[in-house]
Amino acid sequence: MTYEFTAYADRQLQKLPRDVQRRIIEKVRFYLATEQPLHFADSIKGAGGKVYRYRIGGYRVIFDWLGDRIRVTKVDVRPSVY
Repeated sequence: MTYEFTAYADRQLQKLPRDVQRRIIEKVRFYLATEQPLHFADSIKGAGGKVYRYRIGGYRVIFDWLGDRIRVTKVDVRPSVY
């Protein structure tokens, strides 16, 4: 399974400290390498059913589930990401 970042999500990720960036990328890769990547995700209510989030420490990774890949749309700290 593959992943991609939108331009907006990539800019948000680049603003974070390097160690946090690495941790987020490693976790996303780990989740996608499992048999059921959505097991670690929570759906976002009211978003139409195909928008999910991963919780990685105090950060949230919001993504669209596209079947064989995910598109990361937002990366930020918990209170400001929603």
